[in-house]
Amino acid sequence: MNSRFSLFGLGTVAALLLAGCNYDVALTDQPTRNIDEHLIGNWLSGEDGKETMIVRQLSGTTYVVAYDDAIYRAFHTDYAGTAFVSVESLQSGSEHGKYVYMSWVLSADGNRLTLRSVSTKLIPEETKGRAALQKLIKANLANPALFNEPMVFSRKKS
Repeated sequence: MNSRFSLFGLGTVAALLLAGCNYDVALTDQPTRNIDEHLIGNWLSGEDGKETMIVRQLSGTTYVVAYDDAIYRAFHTDYAGTAFVSVESLQSGSEHGKYVYMSWVLSADGNRLTLRSVSTKLIPEETKGRAALQKLIKANLANPALFNEPMVFSRKKS
């Protein structure tokens, strides 16, 4: 995958933590492909590099993500010709089991990861059921407002 463009609900992950997990279901009922090993690693946030996101393989199709003292499960949920990732909160409390959908772009050298979460302004969190969510997302794939502002991470040097 040369462009490394996919939508990544991984965890999301910085944007999901800032925006919270919003939806009751993953975008698809099961992972649509295996993990991309290029995403495994430690990532530092934006310009300041103060926050670390840790991405590890949980299974052949699932990631576990640690960010901001929280744990998430993420997997690819490609839909309507677009690669998405559904990110599920594993934290106790009101967000447990809720999802956020994200896109991601990995630079050609594998050292820069850009994440964008689906906007709840366009896809309201009150939307119930996978079919209704899929319909709204499909109708808005060309709309630039579908995604929130990007969060950029750099691969942490070993």
